[in-house]
Amino acid sequence: MHYSPNTRWDQPLRLGVVSYLNSKPLLEDLAVLLPDADIRLDYPSRLADQLAAGQLDVALIPSVEYFRGFQQNYEIVSDACVAARGPVLSVKLYSRVLPGKIRTLALDEGSRTSATLARILLAERYGVTPDVEPLPLTCSLNDTQADAILLIGDRAMYPTEEQFAVTWDLGEEWFHWTGLPFVFAMWVARPGLDLEPIEAALSEARDHGVNHADEIARREAPLLGLPLPTTMHYLTQNLHFRLGSAERTGLRLFHQLAARNGLAPEGVDLVFSSIARAG
Repeated sequence: MHYSPNTRWDQPLRLGVVSYLNSKPLLEDLAVLLPDADIRLDYPSRLADQLAAGQLDVALIPSVEYFRGFQQNYEIVSDACVAARGPVLSVKLYSRVLPGKIRTLALDEGSRTSATLARILLAERYGVTPDVEPLPLTCSLNDTQADAILLIGDRAMYPTEEQFAVTWDLGEEWFHWTGLPFVFAMWVARPGLDLEPIEAALSEARDHGVNHADEIARREAPLLGLPLPTTMHYLTQNLHFRLGSAERTGLRLFHQLAARNGLAPEGVDLVFSSIARAG
């Protein structure tokens, strides 16, 4: 089945997609399913900025940016997402000191949701509110003297040379603390779109990608220089791609904690499209 959605201004759909391995199952056959779409590849944080600026119509953005962009009247447009129900592997906090002694925190420039999650975990569990600094996408762990460093995406999956006092997998830390899944990214749309064909295509692409996750893992492993068992386990065990009831509960708790720590606005409701609402 092919879909050719347009905005109400009769322009091609501008669709922002993420360049990380964790999103590959959501993108499988998406160009075929949305042949008239203008598909743009970038980092999650940049996609969020482009969506807010009106440069994109639909984008896979960090979940916290949905809450921060509530004045844009965003809508969660699909039950496809990037989530974890335990260790996520690609979101790591590396600390040179014990968590309670962290005073400076370098945050991966590509991250928004994971950066917020790291700050929540430190504040809620250790009473720590470190000074934060950006870690540019071109920089590595060795390029900062911060007490702790957050890395996300593919580069968080490689072994480190430095020995750290503590290494957190943020998906694992959240799950052990709350017992809930964590939603890292989801499809969000600006108002004024015919959402029905879009959400159908996004869900169909996800279903196809999940069913062919082993093929995606084999294709991507040599491109990333990662062992095949790592990419296979990552796409089939570490990650989950459906926004179910438990994921929504986790998402609401994440918003509550982010708002309590001044990292997101209060009073934001989750607005779902028809397929996302039924997921």
